[in-house]
Amino acid sequence: MTDHASSVADAFFALHHGLPRQGPGSDDTTRRLLSLAGGLPERPRVLDLGCGPGRAALLLAAETGAQVTAVDLHEPFLDELRASADERGLTGSITTVKADMAELPYPDGSFDLVWAESSAYSIGFDTALRTWRRLLSPGGALVVTECEWTTPEPSAAARAFWEQHYTLRTSEENVRAATGAGYSVLGVYPQPESDWDEYYGPLAARADAADPDVPGMAEALAATREEIAMRREHGSEFGYTGYVLRPASS
Repeated sequence: MTDHASSVADAFFALHHGLPRQGPGSDDTTRRLLSLAGGLPERPRVLDLGCGPGRAALLLAAETGAQVTAVDLHEPFLDELRASADERGLTGSITTVKADMAELPYPDGSFDLVWAESSAYSIGFDTALRTWRRLLSPGGALVVTECEWTTPEPSAAARAFWEQHYTLRTSEENVRAATGAGYSVLGVYPQPESDWDEYYGPLAARADAADPDVPGMAEALAATREEIAMRREHGSEFGYTGYVLRPASS
């Protein structure tokens, strides 16, 4: 990575440090997806991938009695999670691990629940389905959220924006991908607009307060504001959907 690219990456993370979420979501959505996953063991083993500062990990540990392994590549997010777990008396329930979600060191069948909110895009939905299936114990469930088209005819502006970042599909295409990867679909939950507000509201406020003269910050601010404007102007064309899946053999 060049010095300039490194500065932009640092500025991007600086914008996000301390925010409650690193993607669209809410505690209500986490609980809804959890309810669709069905019954869990008394002390379930949960793997939270791309956990960020750990909003989902904290809720899962507190409300299910889970032993949560929270994985992220960005150490400062893991620092935030450890501090939050300590404040809430959950230190013994959450283990943080700096690792690549595409190259996980865990044996087959290690987890009763694999969780990935707003993070599977980093390796791609299909790769996530294929790579993470082996980690599930018999009867285990995978919960993953994915950004997708919500209209059959997206505008040229929306298509141009997403072509720069990530290939979106429709919900029907993602359901077919899940069943083709050997899963039964337990539930599909389109996330409400309020989930986006929980993410973009704090992020927009942070962007307004940021110093554009910090190295890399001008570029990070431009990309962030473009993303927020795209949602404001074309939000009816794309959205996040939660998928609750179980290997069909289970």
